[in-house]
Amino acid sequence: MTTMTKKRKAQIENIDSDKLYAADEALKLVKENASSKFDETIEIAMNLAVDPRHADQMVRGVVSLPSGTGKDVRVAVFAKDAKADEAKEAGADVVGAEDLMEKMQEGDLNYDRVIATPDMMGVVGRLGKVLGPKGLMPNPKLGTVTPDVAKAVKDAKGGQVEFRAEKAGIVHSIIGKASFSEADLKKNYDAFVGAIVKARPSGAKGKYVKKVALSSTMGPGLKVDISELGA
Repeated sequence: MTTMTKKRKAQIENIDSDKLYAADEALKLVKENASSKFDETIEIAMNLAVDPRHADQMVRGVVSLPSGTGKDVRVAVFAKDAKADEAKEAGADVVGAEDLMEKMQEGDLNYDRVIATPDMMGVVGRLGKVLGPKGLMPNPKLGTVTPDVAKAVKDAKGGQVEFRAEKAGIVHSIIGKASFSEADLKKNYDAFVGAIVKARPSGAKGKYVKKVALSSTMGPGLKVDISELGA
């Protein structure tokens, strides 16, 4: 415990909690402070001026991170026959139909993405109360209900992440690992922030992006200067 306290003190010493850091500098410091024995996850949190309880203020979508996530993404696919074969060939971890639905009803939900072909939504729809709260319910707007299951699986495995504004208007996501280079983290940061700015809903008034913060799994958070966003 003492060692962790000393490490935490060392991390905080080079962080100004009141300063707004340029994105490049913030990413550099977050990476430097991710000094755990495991490869820490680098995360972003964006506070938006929206109330997602109103349909015209919901912020939701997907974005492909050019440098990937560094995470082993587990994908389940609801498909039959030729489409099931396509999903398996694309790298899906589990492919099924009614059998997969039953397993999920029994609690087998260790997946990061659930994809379905349109004809399987009658089966998947019965999992609404199970998948909905976990944000795993397939949705055509997110590309997770699609006849092109091979592409959807490859996108999920290749660095595509979903985002959705929570009750307080906060969107958060992984943008890489501490082992990533600063350049790769910046590419992912730019892609994610760009997607959020582009997804500004019609009901958002005034200044859309209020705050942005970056952190690693065990490290302190840093505030990012958002003036460069022009948002």
